[in-house]
Amino acid sequence: MPNIKTLTPEAGRIDADRLRVYDADRLARCAVDPAQPWWRRKACVEALTGRVPQARVGELLACVRDTEDNGTIRKVLLGLLSDRAELLPWLRHEDRRREEAYGMPEAVLQARGALGDLAAAAELATLAFSPWWTRRAVGDAGLDALVDRHGAQAVLAELAGGRPEDRAVAVRMRDRAGEDVTDALADPDPGVAHLAQSLLTSPDRIRAYLDEAPTADAALWAAYALHRLTDDAAPVRAVYEALGRPRVEVEGLDEEVRRAIVHEYGPECEKQSDPRWRIEALCTEPPRAPDEERQLARATAALAAAGLAPRTPLSCGEAHRQGGGTYHVIGYGEGGRSEVFISTLGPFAGNHEDDPAARAALEPAGFRWIDGPTGAVRVTGLGVYYFGAREPLDVSTLLFYWQD
Repeated sequence: MPNIKTLTPEAGRIDADRLRVYDADRLARCAVDPAQPWWRRKACVEALTGRVPQARVGELLACVRDTEDNGTIRKVLLGLLSDRAELLPWLRHEDRRREEAYGMPEAVLQARGALGDLAAAAELATLAFSPWWTRRAVGDAGLDALVDRHGAQAVLAELAGGRPEDRAVAVRMRDRAGEDVTDALADPDPGVAHLAQSLLTSPDRIRAYLDEAPTADAALWAAYALHRLTDDAAPVRAVYEALGRPRVEVEGLDEEVRRAIVHEYGPECEKQSDPRWRIEALCTEPPRAPDEERQLARATAALAAAGLAPRTPLSCGEAHRQGGGTYHVIGYGEGGRSEVFISTLGPFAGNHEDDPAARAALEPAGFRWIDGPTGAVRVTGLGVYYFGAREPLDVSTLLFYWQD
């Protein structure tokens, strides 16, 4: 006769199918037992979906409220019990804002939405506007639950503060109701306008809008949406030319570096980016991709000729032992302790020390040395994902980019 331990012998070996038909009372007892490993408790909670024993509800709720208990268990229990109205006062208490367990603040908000707490609408809208898809999913689920309970107008009345995230909710709700949201392309917040363009499905409607777009940004977003739907760059170029080839001017960013950055990061930049970067990437010629193997051979030979004892080049992923990016690393000097970076985006080289010896070796070999002032130029308006952030980065980080 199997028991809970034999069905959950170790993490990663869970017989979920048999747990789902196992005695619910015993599962609940295991779920709240702090002596059990967290992964076994979690499996028990998940196996209780749709069949929580009434006699154990009090213990399960107590576990949710126990801030000293395992955060993962509290979070999955909260999902299991999110229909329990007696939880609402605890969920709304100001102490919930100090919850530190991973994912718990979001779980609290989702539960408040499930319980119909309109006061949670603003915070759920903030989650729904997040760049992190997991948070967006929680925000959307909570808002959907509020709409199901109270109706869209009641929820929108709670979001009348004019924040970008409030307007984004309104755009999404209008779209779900079958309304045309093309006018939201003129929203002053790039994130809202980006959402609006992502919802458009009619090329003809977009073409008509281009003749009446109230702002340059609105026209650029319309052109971007049209390209997304048709893959035809000609209308985008027509808008680009008609508007005078608009672009984000960045002091200190020369054309060679700019072109490399535009075509590497412009097409997939973050939603808060200025639309000019996206359109410039669509309407300008990309630089010629370097022959990386020949480029590295040339750099290695130049360093060797200068007596700098270069080592075998490594990709940045190999050098960091994980991830990838846009440069190779060549160790040099005694023990290979110094490093020079060779970009995959063009003939760009540099290092953290701004080493004059490496620079003197590489520049005659056709490389452009990215010195401190050049590398420090921040490329404004272009949001690029980098270790959890999505803000504009400097030239050095973009040319020599690594992400684990």
